[in-house]
Amino acid sequence: MLNLGRLKVLCEVVNRGSFSAAAESLSYTQSAVSQAIARLEAETGATLIVRDRRGVRPTDAGATLVEHAQEIFARVDAAEADLGAVLGLRGGRLRVASFPSAGATLMPLAVAAFRAGHPGVSLTLAEGEPEEIAPRLKAGEFDLALLFEFPGARERPAAGLRSAKLLDDPMHVALPAEHELAGKRALRLADLRQEDWVQTSAASPCARHVVRSCLQAGFEPNVTFESDDYETVQGLVAAGVGVALIPRLALTHVHPGIVVRALAPRSPARKVTATTIGGRAVAPAALAMIRILQDVARRYAADELAAAA
Repeated sequence: MLNLGRLKVLCEVVNRGSFSAAAESLSYTQSAVSQAIARLEAETGATLIVRDRRGVRPTDAGATLVEHAQEIFARVDAAEADLGAVLGLRGGRLRVASFPSAGATLMPLAVAAFRAGHPGVSLTLAEGEPEEIAPRLKAGEFDLALLFEFPGARERPAAGLRSAKLLDDPMHVALPAEHELAGKRALRLADLRQEDWVQTSAASPCARHVVRSCLQAGFEPNVTFESDDYETVQGLVAAGVGVALIPRLALTHVHPGIVVRALAPRSPARKVTATTIGGRAVAPAALAMIRILQDVARRYAADELAAAA
C-alpha cells in the first residue's frame, strides 16, 4: 500500500520544483525528502522524479501518481470537513498556538467564548514566537496559530499557509516619564536618533523591524539593552536607560514610569493573523475559533479607538 506521507512529499517536490523548497515547506531536512522519494520509488518500482538543467520534474509515472495523490488528499480533507459538520463540534480537539502578546490579550477572551459555545471540543493553547510556531503548524502539530508579520519584511512565517487577518497592531514609542520629549503628543522617529534604545533580541522580527524603520528614518539605532519580555523592556525604559518601540498588544499594562506616544505620520504596524495549514480544508473547530477571534479583535480595536478619542 502506498504511504500517504511519502505521497505528500512527492506532491510538494513536484509542485515546488525542487527538493529544497519541498523540505522548507514541510519543515523536513532535504535528506528526509530525498529518502521519502527513494522509498516511494522502491514501493512503486518506477522512477518518479528526474533532475535536469531546468530543475526537478516528474516522469509520466510520477505525474500520474501526483494527480491521483492530489485527489486522495482532497477526498480526505472533504471527509474531515463532512465529519466535523456531522458531529456539529460536539467532540474532537483544537490545538491552538499564539505569540505571547496576543496570548495575553486576544486569546483569553477567545478561549472563554469557544469553551462556552463548544464545551465538547478539547482545546489546548501553546505559546511561542511566529518563527517557532509556523514550522510546527506546517508540520501538523497545531490546527490554528496566531502569527504576525511586518510589511516589506523578507521573513514571512505565514508563507504557504492560509491566513485570516485579525487586526493591525501599531508599534508606539515608549519614553521615560521625565524625558524631554514626553510632552509631545506625536513624535517622528528622526526625533529619537540620538537616543539609546531598548529592544527585543536582535534576531526577533520586531527588533529587525525597529532597525528597518530607524534606517528608513535616516539613522541606525544605538541598542544598549535587549529583552524578549516587554515588561522588562518597559522597566528598562522607566529606569531611563533608553527608549523603545513596543507593539500596542504588549501595552495592556503600562509601567507608571513611562509615557507612550504614537509616531507621525503613522506608527509602523504588524499584521496579526489567524493562520491554518494551506492546501487543505479548514476544520470546523478552527473555523469557529477564527470567527470568535475576529469578533474579539474587532472589539479590541473599537476599545482602542474609544480610548484614543
